[in-house]
Amino acid sequence: MAPAERSDEELVADVRIGDERALGRLYDRYADRLYALASSIVDDPADAEGAVADAFLRLWRDRDHDADRGSVGAYLVMITRSRALDRHRAVRRRRTREEKGAETSAAGLSVPLAELAPAPDRAAEISEAGERVREVLSRVSEQQRTVIGLAYLQGMTHSEIADHLSEPLGTVKTRLRDGMKKLRGLVVAPGRPA
Repeated sequence: MAPAERSDEELVADVRIGDERALGRLYDRYADRLYALASSIVDDPADAEGAVADAFLRLWRDRDHDADRGSVGAYLVMITRSRALDRHRAVRRRRTREEKGAETSAAGLSVPLAELAPAPDRAAEISEAGERVREVLSRVSEQQRTVIGLAYLQGMTHSEIADHLSEPLGTVKTRLRDGMKKLRGLVVAPGRPA
């Protein structure tokens, strides 16, 4: 006689104590539905798989599912949806940047990047501005500088940054907010001490 199927709550309790088999059983139970959800949000199958993997990784790493707030299935749906939307937005931003980079001439042909270079008289001004940005960035903490760079230079979402740095989402948001606040203060009042 086969053993009775374990409930989600029992499996989550086992995940909390580090039972990888329990996580595997939950994966077997929910992965197909979560993949279908993620696929309805993102176009790339790899992005859909990544969103599902992110949901199970969070369940395993954070072990933060609270049964009083809902079922583990609903929790996994919420995380998968959030990660899929993050990935969808990142792809959209990347496409927008690529489209802006592929400016077209009046004839409808792509303009070579060399034609988009600044005029020589603007080069010195841009260089000075770049130096000012580097100087101001050097006055925020390395952690804040890292988060700012990932968000504004690489176009990562808060969730992607948290995953990339293996940091809690709240920590990433706080570092970004505090770093940007400090940068604004330095740019608005450059002589004021940091």
